[in-house]
Amino acid sequence: MRATTRTLIAIPVHNEAEHVDSVLAAVRPYGLDLLLIDDGSTDDTPRLIARQPVHCIRHPVNQGYGQSLRDAFAFAAAHRYDWVITMDCDEQHEPRFIPDFLRAIRDDDADIVSGSRYLTPEGDAAPPDRRRINRSITAELNTALGWSLTDSFCGFKAHRTASMARLRLDVTGYDFPLQFWVQAAALGLRVREIPVSRVYVDLNRTFGNGLDDPSHRLATYRATLSRELARMDELRRADALRRLDQPAQRPASLRLA
Repeated sequence: MRATTRTLIAIPVHNEAEHVDSVLAAVRPYGLDLLLIDDGSTDDTPRLIARQPVHCIRHPVNQGYGQSLRDAFAFAAAHRYDWVITMDCDEQHEPRFIPDFLRAIRDDDADIVSGSRYLTPEGDAAPPDRRRINRSITAELNTALGWSLTDSFCGFKAHRTASMARLRLDVTGYDFPLQFWVQAAALGLRVREIPVSRVYVDLNRTFGNGLDDPSHRLATYRATLSRELARMDELRRADALRRLDQPAQRPASLRLA
């Protein structure tokens, strides 16, 4: 890692006029460069962002949470940031935890530092359907990947930019974490969880695209998880065949096509 680590904070936003000024005011004292990815906002969010000294990517129409994160990783790589911390703009990710992520980055023992809202018992009660789905999907991921995550859906994370560049991500929606975690495991990326607060400001926030129905949301997540696990199995088999064909060469790490 460089003597001076360059870290970017990336914040996806969609119709966050109520929160964007206060979130940026709370994040700015930490002295990090800020990138906002405006995912097709139709309220006053674009005007409010334009008044701020931040980088901004604007989608002319809503493309999805996953696409916003993919754009953040690409921006970080293009502008030579070593790490990118992602957080939401609805005041549910408290900026006071940014120093904890920065300390974990300095420890230099992980490629993904993932916030967990369930490492400590304190905090707001999660909406029952969200907690149930998070618990189910996290357990299924842990079984499939041999991990011990406690919160697979928290968007408050620090990502090593060079590691993100190795992923081949194409999911654009809220099922993005399922592809993300499977590919991270396939590449042997190191994951560390740290505690963050569990805050729910607006229990009526919607997912859109039919995902407000819990059964449909769970089915969508499971379909993406199943598809990505099958893809990784196929790549492992192809990689094993390549190694059999070239026994004298040093085995290469798995590459995501």
